[in-house]
Amino acid sequence: MPRKFIDCREHPSVSKCTVSIFANNDEELLEAAVQHAVSVHGHKDSPELRELLRTAFKEDRRHSS
Repeated sequence: MPRKFIDCREHPSVSKCTVSIFANNDEELLEAAVQHAVSVHGHKDSPELRELLRTAFKEDRRHSS
C-alpha cells in the first residue's frame, strides 16, 4: 500500500510554506496535517478544515511495497 502525503507547496500561502507530511495511513496523516495547519498557518480545527485537508492527500507511489 502506498504511503500518503500532503504538500503545502501545492497550496500557496503568504508564508510560502514548503512542508510536506507523509504517513502510512489517512488518520495519522490527517492528525499531523491538522496540527500543522493550526500551529503554523493559524487555521481553526474544524470538520471543514479536516475535509479540505483529506481532499489534498496524494499517494506516494515511490515507496509502495
